[in-house]
Amino acid sequence: MSANDRRPVGSPQSQTYDSAFLKACRREAVPHTPVWFMRQAGRSLPEYLKVREGIPMLDSCMRPELVTEITLQPVRRHGVDAAIFFSDIVVPLKAIGIDLDIKPGVGPVIAEPIRTRADLARLRDLTPDDVTYVTEAIGMLTRELGSTPLIGFAGAPFTLASYLVEGGPSRNHEHTKALMYGDPQLWADLLDRLAEITGAFLKVQIEAGASAVQLFDSWVGAIAPADYTRSVMPASAKVFDAVASYGVPRIHFGVGTGELLGLMGEAGADVVGVDWRVPLDEAARRVGPGKALQGNLDPAVLFSTPDAVMAKTDEVLDAAAGLEGHIFNLGHGVLPTTDPDALTRLTEYVHTRTAR
Repeated sequence: MSANDRRPVGSPQSQTYDSAFLKACRREAVPHTPVWFMRQAGRSLPEYLKVREGIPMLDSCMRPELVTEITLQPVRRHGVDAAIFFSDIVVPLKAIGIDLDIKPGVGPVIAEPIRTRADLARLRDLTPDDVTYVTEAIGMLTRELGSTPLIGFAGAPFTLASYLVEGGPSRNHEHTKALMYGDPQLWADLLDRLAEITGAFLKVQIEAGASAVQLFDSWVGAIAPADYTRSVMPASAKVFDAVASYGVPRIHFGVGTGELLGLMGEAGADVVGVDWRVPLDEAARRVGPGKALQGNLDPAVLFSTPDAVMAKTDEVLDAAAGLEGHIFNLGHGVLPTTDPDALTRLTEYVHTRTAR
């Protein structure tokens, strides 16, 4: 029996239990293939740019009313089957006191990178009191969303570690790999600490009402399978284990992870996200049975003609035809200059074409 079944009638998770999105996560029959888009709440929407005007990114993540409005915008506009909580993967790090900022056009920047054992002391435990704005926003959202599921999320330990060690986004991850190879015990302790923080952050979101969670390992495609197995998987598995008892679906996604798909599933995900580089039927072979898949239209396709978008969407849906469970998504996030109407048309097309 899942945690959803044990929750009292009227709880957010019980209201969303029979949604197409959660059915697909559980590999059950669905009325249509459910659709949501990574970064669906954000820069591609004029209404988002309007409400965010003059408000720094991290500040906007800490205002419950604003988070609620931004999260709801793509649900209203596109008719997607799930909402994704508007936040950022560095929010829990900011909440425990790490000096960081999200610089426009750059991304998260860490004032003092973490590279020594003494630096680990700066990564204290996360408590619900550190992120009361998250609890408040999710409560507001689930009341508004009703039967539409809300997906909570967090950054995976490897990706958070990379930001912390590099001091910001990195093309080659040289400091990260230097630490991982040169001091494997310190690396393991760093990822374990981040797994504790990440698990606690996901627990807050689930207890507030999130119906599923996604772990983003944005940078993990930079490492080889053997390094993933030895130096990354234990921490990711610890995060998934931390929330296993809640019974909500756990999604795992990374970019450039075609060679890691099977391992990412083994880490504990119920759903494995696939970027656009690997067809879904091949991804299913790599992941193996017992997992749903999410993906995987190339986000750049949306800049082409409507006919071309439909043709490429057909390729994705055809490749997904034999899957146990499929959630339609892009192979990465919505690009900032995407025409919002293209997303609305895409959602409607997938719903219509896959109606059972």
